[in-house]
Amino acid sequence: MACAQVPLDEQQVTEADPQGKERTLPALHPARKEERYFVPYKPPPEYGSPAEAEEFLEHARFITEDLEWLLSLPHDRFWCQVVFDESLHRCLDSYLHHAPRSLDLAALSSSPAVADVQRSIHRAVFLTFLRMATHKESKESFITPTVFGEIIYDNFLFDIPKILDLCVLFGKGNSQLLHKMIENIFTKQPSYYSDLVETVPTVLQVFDTILHKCGLRCEGATAAEPMKLSANNTTAMTMDERELVDLILYLCDSTTTIHAFLDIFPTACSSFHDHSFLSRLTSFYETAVPDLEKALRKRHFDDKSLQQDLWKRLSHSCRKMVETTHLLLHHRCLQPILEGGENTQTYAEELLQLFTSFLPEKRFLSDYDEQFPIADDVSLLQQALPVIDETRTSYLLQGVASAWDGVGRRKPQNHIQHKVGAAAAFTAGVKVQEEQETEGGDDLRGAAAILDLPQKENNGAVCSVSGAALESLLSCIKDLLPDLGEGFLLACLQEYDYNAELVINNILEDRLAPSLNKLDRALPRPVKEELPDVMNSRSNVFDDDEFDIFRRDQVDMSRVWKGRRKGENVREMLNDKKHIAEQKARYQAYETVVDEVVVEPGESAATYGVDDYDDEYDDTYDVNQVGANDLDGDSLLNRRPFTIPQVLRQTYKAQDDEKEEDEEEEETLPINVNRDQFVQDPAVLRERAEARRAAIQQRKGFRPENPGNVVGKPKGQGKTKDTILDRRKKEANKSHVSNHNRRTMADRKRNKGMIPS
Repeated sequence: MACAQVPLDEQQVTEADPQGKERTLPALHPARKEERYFVPYKPPPEYGSPAEAEEFLEHARFITEDLEWLLSLPHDRFWCQVVFDESLHRCLDSYLHHAPRSLDLAALSSSPAVADVQRSIHRAVFLTFLRMATHKESKESFITPTVFGEIIYDNFLFDIPKILDLCVLFGKGNSQLLHKMIENIFTKQPSYYSDLVETVPTVLQVFDTILHKCGLRCEGATAAEPMKLSANNTTAMTMDERELVDLILYLCDSTTTIHAFLDIFPTACSSFHDHSFLSRLTSFYETAVPDLEKALRKRHFDDKSLQQDLWKRLSHSCRKMVETTHLLLHHRCLQPILEGGENTQTYAEELLQLFTSFLPEKRFLSDYDEQFPIADDVSLLQQALPVIDETRTSYLLQGVASAWDGVGRRKPQNHIQHKVGAAAAFTAGVKVQEEQETEGGDDLRGAAAILDLPQKENNGAVCSVSGAALESLLSCIKDLLPDLGEGFLLACLQEYDYNAELVINNILEDRLAPSLNKLDRALPRPVKEELPDVMNSRSNVFDDDEFDIFRRDQVDMSRVWKGRRKGENVREMLNDKKHIAEQKARYQAYETVVDEVVVEPGESAATYGVDDYDDEYDDTYDVNQVGANDLDGDSLLNRRPFTIPQVLRQTYKAQDDEKEEDEEEEETLPINVNRDQFVQDPAVLRERAEARRAAIQQRKGFRPENPGNVVGKPKGQGKTKDTILDRRKKEANKSHVSNHNRRTMADRKRNKGMIPS
């Protein structure tokens, strides 16, 4: 076993060889490598058949199991496998090369199983590279920093293309971890800086290749001789459709990768700036973008969805080129100005010179000013350096306004500000950090977001997460820190707004909040209380009845039917009067009413159901029948005979003898007997009301107006004097009702000669 407190590169281990003899070997030796074959990665099929999806799932499970086995190895075994296993290198390189990027997730959305397996591979690959970039895992497991730099550089564990792919694949949601990882690689091995300087011309060659394919040429190209007229006659309008698709995909992938790398590792901005990257990028933007947009608009595509996808990728590329320009300007010029120093004036002059160089590129300048207003940067310079030349800044702002006019667009009045206010930043004297831009609504989430980590908003805060995202966060942290309890990790995530990167960073650097330091780091996850079943806790008026299916296993289905019951006759059902017979006994109980019960001598009151006298009973009004003998009606003491309801009387023909005698007596009663009439005669009521009305009118002296006789007698029988007078009165007063004085005005016009007579 390895000795404690000794770096891995100096450790010696004693093991048995295949013949059984003990031998002493260095801890990093090819003989200690396990014989295991890591299969290369293949991308998920795009809208493939179920057989192809099943093949990908099986292939991906092999990769996931192998990488999880690799991560579970101890420190010395892990590095032996990483350094000397060529199949592992091929597996990791194939994933970086073929893994779906941000706009290539059509295959993952077709199958949830494919997405889950892809997510597992993505996490395992990221953790593998993260461990490969760590030279010290604990006090006992570490490598000498200089030796670590030689190991990763000589064995090509990391190189600039791999670092670029890592940034574009894992940057979203893991930017802080990636920044520390890349910074550690460049710090332990400075040779990567020279490799980066040699890589920048290759990146610039991407723009030259695209321009050459489109038959274009921009200023600053690396070609030593002029382009021949017959060298390339194809343009974006005339090239093959498949070639145009590849060209736009190539541009989208290149611009996204460059922006992700510079955003995560801003130190590389100096290397790009030294190669005049900004001037080349703006010239390419001004030359190639309008030509490609014109081709996408005017060319005929059989598949309209392909045309929309290409337009979206081209728009994404334009946005990334603008953001890359802003990153270079910010880290190269704006940030040193805000930090303050000896060369502040030099950086301000350089910034103004760069902005001035953008003035000929009107299309690029308008797009840049729309996303990152140049007026804000100029205001920042004027506050940081009051001696700045106002004529120069005015010329720059006028050039920006002219660029908007040159492209035929109007500058939006309320555009989104993408950085903090210059005055507040300068007054506070703090370092201004660019707020991370959220992707537009038309961008899809890429493989970088497969970990389901929460995304940051413009203010840097982490959004609230759902249950599935919270489980993913816990899984990511426990993969790196398996000894911590889930309860402790949940408290840390809640304290730091569910930012997994910040939690891991503070735990590793022992900078947790005081409230978290008091917690037990092995605290288990609190048990979630299960809510009672809704069906068991319900309360209903129909509980426990014969049709309660929630509490009865069997229900009499013969009593349940829909519509008319089979074998049932409507006439028989209506003629069935059983319910009336059931009510007869109930009403007969009310026939006998006994006012007084005479108790014979020798009999007790209990015999007749009368209780003994109760001392607490209030008998004040038992003898004095208050209100019973008032003169406002019949005496309440005179009970009227009990009356059987009309329905029961008409239904039953067979009546007993006493009933028949009562009816005969009732029929022989005189007319003037006060009967219990439920509804009085309406004619009588109308007569009484008319009599009351006439009495009131007579008392007030009201004389009814005689009705007019305008109609008169039938034709041929003559007209009375009253009819003539009534008609004349109606004609004179007609304007006061509905004709609105028309007759009077007509007479007035006739009197003035306006209407011929």
